Amino acid sequence: MKSVIQRVSDASVSVGSTLIGHIGRGLLVYLGVERGDTEERLQWLCSKIVKLRVFTDEAGKMNLSLKDVGGSLLVVSQFTLCANLHKGNRPSYNEAADPKDALFLYERALEIFRDMGFTVEQGAFGEHMSVTYTNDGPVTMLLDS
Repeated sequence: MKSVIQRVSDASVSVGSTLIGHIGRGLLVYLGVERGDTEERLQWLCSKIVKLRVFTDEAGKMNLSLKDVGGSLLVVSQFTLCANLHKGNRPSYNEAADPKDALFLYERALEIFRDMGFTVEQGAFGEHMSVTYTNDGPVTMLLDS
């Protein structure tokens, strides 16, 4: 499982001209599910993401978590994170999970974050989406489980 986490002051996702998700201050999370990923790995990843101290405190230090700042999450499924770029010039997606398995874990991630008490917006699994955001910092991090 791979994720890209961006601290944002706002983020939104659209399918065509339809806005399907929008948050203010919080984290934009791109989630890529790979073959063999488990719910146990997902639980760890979700817990880690919300505990990351990536928001600045009064002293200007990154010392506050998503909960500390009352932030929201926008979670977007992104199988392209599973691409293997080592051989040739065309990405290989052989490591990406079967869509049925990926959808299950993606939807489970949304549930986990909501069960933790966070406001969660989402993309549309398997759809061509447009994601717009203001990266605050910029702060962008990679997290693998």
